Formats: sequence, structure tokens, C-alpha cells
Amino acid sequence: MLKEEFISKSSVRVLEKSIAGGLQAGNIGIIASRKGIGKTSVLVQMALDKLIQGEKVIHVSFNAHTSYVISWYENIFDEIARRKNLEDLGSLKDQLVRNRVIMNFTQEGVSVDQIIHSLKAMIVDGGFNAKTVIVDGFDFSRGTPERFEKVKQFVSEMGLEVWYSCTLSGADPLYDKEGVPVLLRELLPFISVLIVLEPMRDFIHFKVVKDHERLNPRDLNLKLDAKSLLIAEN
Repeated sequence: MLKEEFISKSSVRVLEKSIAGGLQAGNIGIIASRKGIGKTSVLVQMALDKLIQGEKVIHVSFNAHTSYVISWYENIFDEIARRKNLEDLGSLKDQLVRNRVIMNFTQEGVSVDQIIHSLKAMIVDGGFNAKTVIVDGFDFSRGTPERFEKVKQFVSEMGLEVWYSCTLSGADPLYDKEGVPVLLRELLPFISVLIVLEPMRDFIHFKVVKDHERLNPRDLNLKLDAKSLLIAEN
């Protein structure tokens, strides 16, 4: 399959069409679930979709070493390439590496202002003109409204599209009466798209909790394959 055909037929196109044309610049999106359900795989597939289109991506990790993040990208790309019979793999892989930067931060001892400064330095001073930022492993128990107000302002100013993963934990109820994860309730004004991954018997279901101004719109026609963790249409 040619790169152009893959892009047009990507499951990410279905995701974008289902959420008012995509996350869009200046917005924050969150993929939430309990631990080990497939959040990182979804984020990496979103990033790979951008990279294959020739766009630049910054991947921020709070809980994994750079080599581990790279292995995620390599494994998922190889599986996608095998299933879709992608052509010119060597050139594509070179493009992915050139257009991706991985940044590691610790949960403790690093302020949101320092992280924003580092991202801005990479994009502006470093000339790495990324429009998509992936944030994996952030501990949302530290996610105060004050913190996300700063993030939202930065994202808007820079015209960035930012996707977070969020691990839901603790005893029930995990969700309020509107289906919003209790952990994220205070942050909802700063979140444009919120998707919860729900494990079913043979697959993982995408449940849209917030789609821009709409709460609990119709479900996505998407699922995660329980074995490969690749996005697929129902």
C-alpha cells in the first residue's frame, strides 16, 4: 500500500471524523482507562499517523525511558506496516525518526512552568515546528485546575494539539453520573475531547465522554484489537 492510500484509509481518519473533525489546534484531548488497557498504544498510533503525514511530533513521557518509548513506536509501526503492506519502509522509518522528539520528565521536582519552557524552547528556539504533543504517564492526581489553565493557555498560544493518557485507579465509583471520570471532573473545562477505553470480552471499546461542547455524544465506531492493540473499525 502506498503512503497516501494508507493515510486516507487510516482508522485515525474515522476517529477524527467522529469527534468534530479531530482534536484541532489549541485543544487538549485525553485517553483514559484503568492501567494496561491500551492508552499508550492509542497515543502512539495517533502520533504515527501524524509522522507518516510528514508532521513533527513531540512525545513527552513521565514514566518510561526513551528506549522503551522508541520500542513502542517501532513495534506498532512494524505491525501496521505488515498488516497494510506499506511500501518504501526504509524511507518512512527515516522520516519518522527525523520528525519525532522524545522528552522525559519526572513527576516530582519539575514544575509545569519548567515543562512549558522546555517545550517552547524545543519548538521555537530549536526550530522543531511540532504541532502535536503526546503526553504519556502523567499522574493526574497532580492535575490541578491551576496547572491545566497554564497548559491550556500555552497550547492555545502555540497552536498545539495535545493528547494525554490518564490512568484511572481506586475503588468505584470511577465515574460521576454523567460518565466523567471523577479524577478529571475539575479539569473538564480545559479538556476538549475525552475518550474512555472500556475492556469488553473480545475487544476494547472507545467511549466518547466529551466531544468539544457535547457530553456523551454517540459512541465511536472504533475498537482496539485485544491482542495487537491496534485501532480498528467495528
